[in-house]
Amino acid sequence: MAPVAAETNVVTEDGRQQNRMEAYSKFWQNDMSKEKSVDTDNRLNSYTEVVNGYYDAATLLYEYAWAGSFHFSRFYKGESFVASLARHEHYLAAQMQLKPGMRVLDVGCGVGGPAREIARFADVNIVGLNNNDYQITRANKHTAYAGLQDQITYVKGDFMKLSEQFGENSFDAVYAIEATVHAPSWEGVYSEIKKVLKPGGIFGVYEWAMTDRWDPAIPEHKELAHQIEIGNGIPEMRPIALAREALVNVGFEILHEEDLAERPDDVAWYYPLEGDVFKAQTLWDVFTCWRTSSSGKFVSHHGLRLLETVGIVPKGTWDVCETLKIAGDALVKTGQQKLFTPMYLVISKKPLDA
Repeated sequence: MAPVAAETNVVTEDGRQQNRMEAYSKFWQNDMSKEKSVDTDNRLNSYTEVVNGYYDAATLLYEYAWAGSFHFSRFYKGESFVASLARHEHYLAAQMQLKPGMRVLDVGCGVGGPAREIARFADVNIVGLNNNDYQITRANKHTAYAGLQDQITYVKGDFMKLSEQFGENSFDAVYAIEATVHAPSWEGVYSEIKKVLKPGGIFGVYEWAMTDRWDPAIPEHKELAHQIEIGNGIPEMRPIALAREALVNVGFEILHEEDLAERPDDVAWYYPLEGDVFKAQTLWDVFTCWRTSSSGKFVSHHGLRLLETVGIVPKGTWDVCETLKIAGDALVKTGQQKLFTPMYLVISKKPLDA
């Protein structure tokens, strides 16, 4: 009977995954003129369903286009795409002053790319938190292949309930890379992070945020933020000022903050999304850039539709992943105008007496 039960569970999970993906679009008004505050409230109240619906469909596309680390990074001239991702992760670990043997929490760990890189770089023990079953499965597979399963573990959980899952004062350090933007409120998730940190512990974050140049009263600015939301499974985009305010309000001591997107880099952080193969920094990255070109999008568009039609990928995958094109265009536009940053870096400390 055990094999039958296991098979039933698999089918149930596949069905649940498909239902979540097909339901994803119900949270959005594609026409911004029809978007109401109730739509935002609905996404915030159902943030777990929103995020799971998005990542159930987008994960394979992310791995195809973005390797195992689902985040942006700065580039030096001639630096490969993969090398820049690793350096971005090393920089965060260095700024946090991670030391060998520390117990570290990765909030919103994706498929574990940053956890594996930081575990190797800083020789720390990492617990990766994720609320998406499919990504946890992928993370465990990749981590076993890397031989890091004794150094990294993955658990399913809600980042709005960290203290319930781990208890207070459980970690020496916590980091989040472009993940807490999915939270219904920054104060809520930052407060939970502070609770699970030991006194004196460090929290490092690369936050997605709209910059001080962004003005929601300007229709084009508001529309671009909405496109980032719908294309990335984000309940609500918020400005940098609110992130800073939230950290202070929950009791963190900010040690360092900087929008790394403001650095005068010759190679823009968003260049892989522009689809210009002539901007590729290495020969291998020609393919990385091609995937976001018009021809690359054409191939992925029709290829994914075919895979869905013949049942290789679940229904709803194509619809969700089509939103990635919307997001890509919006991220490039907001990056060029410096209205948005995916790398607002903040290093904060939990006070010793907290």
